Amino acid sequence: MQDHLAAVLAVVAPVAPLDVVLHDAMGAVLAEDVTAGLDVPVVAVAARDGYAVAAEDAASLVVRLPVVDDLRAGAQPGLRLVPGQAVRVASGAPLPLGADTVVPVEETDRGTASVAIAGPVRAGQWVRGAGADVRGADVVLHAGTRLGARQLALAAAMGRGRLRVHPTPRVVLLSVGDELVEPPTKGAAVVGAHTYEADGHALEAAVRDAGAVPVRVGIVPDDHGRLRETIADQLVRADLVIVSGGLSELAGDTVKDVLAGVGDVRLDQVAMMPGRRHGFGTLGAGFGRDRDVPVFALPGHPVAAQVAFEVFVRPALRAMAGHQELYRSSVAATVDAGWESPPGLRQFVPATVLGTPDEGYAAAPLGDPAAPSVTALAQANALVVVNEKMTHVRAGQVLHCLVLEG
Repeated sequence: MQDHLAAVLAVVAPVAPLDVVLHDAMGAVLAEDVTAGLDVPVVAVAARDGYAVAAEDAASLVVRLPVVDDLRAGAQPGLRLVPGQAVRVASGAPLPLGADTVVPVEETDRGTASVAIAGPVRAGQWVRGAGADVRGADVVLHAGTRLGARQLALAAAMGRGRLRVHPTPRVVLLSVGDELVEPPTKGAAVVGAHTYEADGHALEAAVRDAGAVPVRVGIVPDDHGRLRETIADQLVRADLVIVSGGLSELAGDTVKDVLAGVGDVRLDQVAMMPGRRHGFGTLGAGFGRDRDVPVFALPGHPVAAQVAFEVFVRPALRAMAGHQELYRSSVAATVDAGWESPPGLRQFVPATVLGTPDEGYAAAPLGDPAAPSVTALAQANALVVVNEKMTHVRAGQVLHCLVLEG
């Protein structure tokens, strides 16, 4: 399994950087440092609504000063305060030259022609000095930072209307199989021998949760020509392709025939459970394209497909998006039941993990570890990981768990 993961991460690389407007930068990862470019605030400003004065003019217990002007946020700086006077200021307004403190309005009689101030006041109170938040040469956002609301607000405050980012990868999803049908959106269930298509819906949500953009094409029948044509069409807009199902070594399944020998796609038996047969490589020249696009071929069983996504695809997508941290967090937890684990395979068992860092964690396996079910996985918040050399898990044993939520 580690060999397969290493092969995946050796191929994928961050999507080429683009300059985008702030609106399109949400969720993307910065490709370069962002420097302030200017002091914030540019000049000293009032930190509260009140009156700007010179502290030495309000050194007495009570003093009344004439109010000679009124400054609002956004006013042009440069007004000079004459000693012995006050200027009414709004929060964010530039501090008049000669003033060194702001007296909050609630600590005065709120006068308009003159104002009574209870002194003495302290120089510098309720004043944000020039560069108090950021100096012009400071790096305010580092390359590798994922951009959310707070980071975009900071960029906008720095006057940056565009940012250079690694775009979120576009992931094309194909589900292969003649037996697949879409779950009905209304009316009665479909009657007959079929399998409801679950992989595409699950992977679409998983791709979005990983911070990428899913493009779900839907069901493709077990037809060599249709599958090849669909893949060729989708490579135009794909940064990565995921094909689920169709990996059987029997004659009816098509993925192995279409992908084998195209680009450098390999189909391997990976020592893990659930899911053994996996494919990975790049597509491009074999489909008439001038760039290589990574492709994953995942098992068709919904649990195996979702486990494979967590173990292989999610780290790849994180790497392509420019993230530094590729993997979900894990915790060591005490399992409350034992089970047999297949020799030579790394086993992933759906479980509920509860606890705290101080008290420790406990893991309760869900369903039959030998036959993972969609129901068990839906109820799980973690996967218990059993290494390849362990054939019997004992109740009370401590194992690492891959946390799926939080």
